[in-house]
Amino acid sequence: MATVNENIATGSSIDARVPEGAMHEKWETRIKQMKLVNPANKRKFEIIVVGTGLAGASASAALGELGYHVKTFCINDSPRRAHSIAAQGGINAAKNYPNDGDSVWRLFYDTVKGGDYRSRESNVYRLAQVSNKIIDHCVALGVPFAREYGGTLTNRSFGGAQVSRTFYARGQTGQQLLLGAYAAMNRQIQTGKVETFPKREMMDLIVVDGVARGVIMRNLVTGEFETHLGDAVCLCTGGYGNVYYLSTNAKNCNVTAAWRCHKRGAYFANPCYTQIHPTCIPASGSYQSKLTLMSESLRNDGRIWVPKAKGDKRPANQIPEDERDYYLEERYPSFGNLVPRDVASRAAKERCDAGYGVGATGQAVYLDFRDAIERDGKQTVAAKYGNLFQMYEEITAEDPYQVPMRIYPAVHYTMGGLWVDYDLQSTVPGLFVLGEANFSDHGANRLGASALMQGLSDGYFVIPYTIGNHLASSKLEKVTEDHPACKEAMVEARNKIESLINVNGSKTVDSFHRRLGAIMWDYCGMARTAEGLQTASERIRELREEFWNDVKVLGSGADFNQNLEHAGRVADFLEFAELFAHDALHREESCGGHFREEHQTPEGEAKRDDENFKYVAAWEFKGVGEQETLHKEELDFVECKPSTRSYK
Repeated sequence: MATVNENIATGSSIDARVPEGAMHEKWETRIKQMKLVNPANKRKFEIIVVGTGLAGASASAALGELGYHVKTFCINDSPRRAHSIAAQGGINAAKNYPNDGDSVWRLFYDTVKGGDYRSRESNVYRLAQVSNKIIDHCVALGVPFAREYGGTLTNRSFGGAQVSRTFYARGQTGQQLLLGAYAAMNRQIQTGKVETFPKREMMDLIVVDGVARGVIMRNLVTGEFETHLGDAVCLCTGGYGNVYYLSTNAKNCNVTAAWRCHKRGAYFANPCYTQIHPTCIPASGSYQSKLTLMSESLRNDGRIWVPKAKGDKRPANQIPEDERDYYLEERYPSFGNLVPRDVASRAAKERCDAGYGVGATGQAVYLDFRDAIERDGKQTVAAKYGNLFQMYEEITAEDPYQVPMRIYPAVHYTMGGLWVDYDLQSTVPGLFVLGEANFSDHGANRLGASALMQGLSDGYFVIPYTIGNHLASSKLEKVTEDHPACKEAMVEARNKIESLINVNGSKTVDSFHRRLGAIMWDYCGMARTAEGLQTASERIRELREEFWNDVKVLGSGADFNQNLEHAGRVADFLEFAELFAHDALHREESCGGHFREEHQTPEGEAKRDDENFKYVAAWEFKGVGEQETLHKEELDFVECKPSTRSYK
């Protein structure tokens, strides 16, 4: 009987165009190789930036500062509402301020190891190199990082590291970094270099002679379609965690822009890599539309435990010390509560599945600050985490200073995304993909405080170089809205909207999204099996067919219509989810956030198969419901030799 992988059509291997030479010299080598755009000519180029989170806002600011004319689009009514604002804990950098043994190489090593040896070494090393510049730049922009009494920036530790390298602004780091990038972008708006378009959703990518030259946008207020042309497109639209319906992502987060680019020729890489974050407030009922993340920084001082006795329903404060199971500290004495997110999440699930979970549903573990408060005092703990404690109390009506928090894993971040080369360029020349929307830096698991680092690295320090090389190396003929490629993309975008309205069925959009999320969580969640993934594929196909026969979209396409917006995104999730399940099914190993029950060690840890799966899986679109072609980028680990990932 043929295996899944024997039935997959495989295309040519793909070249990431990584520079030759020593690892620490690759980025400098690449910079030397790049062609430059004369400063006087930069104003002649128009660059489209889709998304205004950390990657998009920083890219817009940096490109505007260089002199390019930038058109930047956001789905919200203000760039300040991008989901980056929700990031809490901090941003990594190899400054080694605490003098505890950190270095660029150590940050690089931790990130490659934390990603379970499924990221591209060269990109990760560049990320570690650039990390120190990010902190300096953000301080110059006025980001209020926490400081020691003497005025120097302070650090704290995060999961997957034994050094303190995380810079933070209480529990609002993402918000403060975004405000910094937003202010830098505003400066360029004032100079006229950056033009903003709020309340716009990208409906399609315009590809002319194989090169990305523009986008089709829909004005979400008026319903009008717009054609915007440029010399390059930067996609900075975040991840696709909302394919699970319940996640920590903002409700507006979606896969539509990336998926439409995929359908225009951009390969989609490693879609099955999803991060399940261990410290989220548990779901309390079926009515919920989203989940809330409690920062990973809480694991610095909070101790995670469950009762030693199954089904112990006593209040936490009545359970004696010797009847508590601090299972992370017991299993992983070296890292304790600061093991990486995938390890902590699986351990919580295992305890709850075994009957030791707490709370009304039994789907929670305790995160307890009793010892930290006794040791450091309530005032010190409040100074570090006060706003997070307040948020928890407002949501749960429980005071975490008095009783332990209840936490449970939830979908948080996606490591897969559009495939990009070393220059962050997709398989469609002229289409650059930044931040969470690309796949490049995190491998199969993202360490804490690395997402903010990647978004700002891509936006402030990588794309300003690489996009210039593309513009200086390409012969870009003038394109007008009359070009057949523009007309074709416009017609397809309009048809998609009209098709959604014309179904006129009986079921709500939200009901389909909720059912899709249940399939994804049950079969493509923290633990996956071949049988479950095959079931998921079949049910997703059936649900997609039902959606296009029975969805009811209220209102029209000629005005503000959030139901219609949601319908378009769910339609794309239904197509994307099948590729997600297929990617997870073909990857016959466990790595990072992708945990196949058939592939685990006797201790229940993820078991990689480096011999057969040490590659990036980049998929080429072949039609809705059709099997995509698999292209492989073989991963070469020169500096960090793959080994069993142990945190004991």
